[in-house]
Amino acid sequence: MLAGGALPSHWDCCGGLSNLDYSKVDSSAMSLLLSYVELTDSTFAAAVLCITFNPLFWNVVARWEHKTRVLSRVCGSPYTACYCLGAVILLLNFIRSHCFTEAMRNQPKLESLDFLSVYYVGMAILGLGLLFVTSSFLALGFIGTFLGDYFGILKEEKVTCFPFSVMDNPMYWGSTACYLGWSIMNASPAGLLLTLVVAVSYMIAMLYEGPFTEEIYRQKQKVAKNK
Repeated sequence: MLAGGALPSHWDCCGGLSNLDYSKVDSSAMSLLLSYVELTDSTFAAAVLCITFNPLFWNVVARWEHKTRVLSRVCGSPYTACYCLGAVILLLNFIRSHCFTEAMRNQPKLESLDFLSVYYVGMAILGLGLLFVTSSFLALGFIGTFLGDYFGILKEEKVTCFPFSVMDNPMYWGSTACYLGWSIMNASPAGLLLTLVVAVSYMIAMLYEGPFTEEIYRQKQKVAKNK
């Protein structure tokens, strides 16, 4: 299972934001966004660091655990080790959200977004993101959400209920939607730019997690056939 909450899949229903062609983003809009953002601000730099570090951390640690089983031995069982890693990931995500919010507070607002109607649009996007994140967690459970596959705790079958019935990696895209909605609610160009960093970081993580997780389940099927 991926930290973003997806079992290996050959389906591509909706596919989240990964189907978007970011090369066609309006350059004038990006220039306007950058004109409002102080890239050298310490809080902005801290937010970028947290956003990029988190998926790198859990992928490196989980792969190391899959290869060595050190955490499982130290903690006494793979379940305890997975719970410990999950707790660390939750803490890192809390720090990321705090840094994200502080970066928005230290940067100017975009006047064209600072309206009540736009605020409600952002709230709706945030609500949709929370729906995907929460429903993904309920469908997968704590172990399934926080890389239980890498600890040798494999699911018997693919999770196909909502939200996995409408898109792959709904937890990643739900999290991205939360940051997008929060940025719009705060009329924050810095938040919008950081949301783009979140999306790109998750897309890179999915490129590494997907094939690796699929290989874990292929090995499981191979062992089962040889019994």
